Amino acid sequence: MDLSTLAPAKGSVKNNYRRGRGYGSGNGKTAGRGHKGAKSRSGYSRKIGFEGGQMPLYRRVPKSGFKNINRIEYVAVNLFTLERLATEKGLTEITPEVLVDCGVVSKKELVKILAKGELNACISVVAHAFSAKAKEAIEAKGGSVKLVSELKKEQA
Repeated sequence: MDLSTLAPAKGSVKNNYRRGRGYGSGNGKTAGRGHKGAKSRSGYSRKIGFEGGQMPLYRRVPKSGFKNINRIEYVAVNLFTLERLATEKGLTEITPEVLVDCGVVSKKELVKILAKGELNACISVVAHAFSAKAKEAIEAKGGSVKLVSELKKEQA
């Protein structure tokens, strides 16, 4: 083998397409852009969603609804889930960190406790929000309820 014999594989290298270099090249005069119109001009770029003059899809389909940017999205955790965790794992305090460790919610999600199911254990619960009935049910069994925001204020 010799460096002077090295060459790219046959068909892997293609010559550049030289536009606008006279009639003999087969690509002179209009340089493959056809005659007149926006597409033949320099600086042309087609708008996103352009459908050849037909009314584009984003304008044919009617608008509906809106997305509230101030909405706070909670993950619902019911009382029966808390009861199951308290009995299976022997927990007396349930916090968002405990729920993450048990795989009930993910790390960045906000937790809201809802009143579905029964609670028999006396537990203290820390969460981002509570429904009124869930709060009553936890306190009726001798447990305590705290919001995460209240805890942060106490620690500061």
